[in-house]
Amino acid sequence: MSISTPGGPERRPTVVSTGKKPAAGRPAAADKPSGGKAGAGKGTPRQTAGGKGRKPIAPVKVSQGRAWGPIALFVAVGVLAAAIIGYGAFAAYRGSQPWQERADAINGVVDFRKKDKALVEGGKHQQGAIKYDVLPPVAGPHNPSWQNCMGDVYDAPIANEHAVHSLEHGTVWITYRPDLPADQVAKLKAKVQGKDKLMLSPFEGLDKPISLQAWGFQLKVDNADDGRIDEFIKTLRVNASIEGPNANCAQGVTATGTTPRDLGQQMPEQPTQ
Repeated sequence: MSISTPGGPERRPTVVSTGKKPAAGRPAAADKPSGGKAGAGKGTPRQTAGGKGRKPIAPVKVSQGRAWGPIALFVAVGVLAAAIIGYGAFAAYRGSQPWQERADAINGVVDFRKKDKALVEGGKHQQGAIKYDVLPPVAGPHNPSWQNCMGDVYDAPIANEHAVHSLEHGTVWITYRPDLPADQVAKLKAKVQGKDKLMLSPFEGLDKPISLQAWGFQLKVDNADDGRIDEFIKTLRVNASIEGPNANCAQGVTATGTTPRDLGQQMPEQPTQ
């Protein structure tokens, strides 16, 4: 085949022979896809929109260090919250314990309910003077009349026989040496005055400056600033009663002096409604 160009001689296309003939029934080499056998065979890279047969390059991730400041803050807050919750649970547990156990946990308290069960039976009314082995007395036989225990502050000693009856009703009786400094006595008065089922009086011959009594319990301390005084009152006032929380503390004997007054049963032991 010849190609003529305007104004010039005819040109024949140059044919380059490879020297090989295509096999019968096979397409010529020019009909094959560039780069290998026809079709997508093994090892043939797939072409992508981004390039000729090249695999896309994965982006390099740059690792950043952790923000330890906020993490440490969260941890500290968590530890504090756990401590608060734990303390609250412990306080709730302490509050739910039987009051007898809480009383025994007060350092220095003597529990006569364990030492002498016969002493704390109660209900043994007896006229006249009574000898007590424990002084100040904490339980035992007592006069039918109780000492008034509505936060009364007595400036002179009172009869043990009336005081013990008040203890049976759930009173905490605080006693002190007559020579206790005035400022210490004032602190004790502030704890007692005007508060139901508490009373205060001096007591001769104490081996410690201050002694606290509830029915079957006793605690002796050196000064009015001792925190165990408040713990004793909180734990045993009313709770130590063996006649119930409504045992009467009003209309009792208000006179001082160590000789009991044989007045008989002057008022009902339970207040009238």
